[in-house]
Amino acid sequence: MSLSSRLAAGETLYTAWSGVPDALTVEIMAAQGFDAVTLDMQHGGHNEDSVLRSLAPVLSAGKPALVRIPVGRFDMASRALDFGAEAVIAPMVNSLEDARRFAAAMKYPPVGERSWGPTYGFPRHGQGTHADWLRDSNARTISFAMIETRAAVDVLDGILDTPGIDGIFLGPSDFSIAWSGGATVNPSLEDMMQKVEEIASRARKAGKFAAIYVVDPAIAGRFVSMGFQVLALGSEHALIKLGAETLLKAARSSAK
Repeated sequence: MSLSSRLAAGETLYTAWSGVPDALTVEIMAAQGFDAVTLDMQHGGHNEDSVLRSLAPVLSAGKPALVRIPVGRFDMASRALDFGAEAVIAPMVNSLEDARRFAAAMKYPPVGERSWGPTYGFPRHGQGTHADWLRDSNARTISFAMIETRAAVDVLDGILDTPGIDGIFLGPSDFSIAWSGGATVNPSLEDMMQKVEEIASRARKAGKFAAIYVVDPAIAGRFVSMGFQVLALGSEHALIKLGAETLLKAARSSAK
């Protein structure tokens, strides 16, 4: 099943977050128990070449791949889809024009302006014909507009109403900076949680998906109860640190 069909069926999915631009590392990430893998080009080290190469092991593992593009690089949204990604996350979508440009890059006409050329994506998914691909792609691919600022919240309904925008992705760290007026960076800031829940609720009422980055997995259930269906967690840095701590603690305890 595609990512979009699983979300439409009401599933809650957990995606690993990859920032190391190495296909072998991504292969290891894809072999873990996550439902999907996200390649991060904004703050992570992924680039155009590593995205092209790293999507292959994710798809080979039978999992959907998401790509977060750099700020304003809507051209890379089309590239990521052509490489085989099923969803693209665009950071700092703060205006209706941002939303329109992002949607245009994500969808074929008549919804958007995506150019034809699924050179890698089509054979990697390996199903149907080019006619099937053209017919189904707009529904199958998911555009997540990141909501991270007060400006984005001010025009949230317009973003959600933009044809070709399929969902929102809340960045809690940046949102906490905006919400506190630059006083703190705290992705678990209690003061903003009511607004976070409201954003998810407005997205779901508009028939759109809601996703969020989870820094503290202990509160993941709270986000699920708010209506978020895609939860991103577990970067390579976090997983290696946690794994090393667990192994060393067990080894040192047994040696006492």
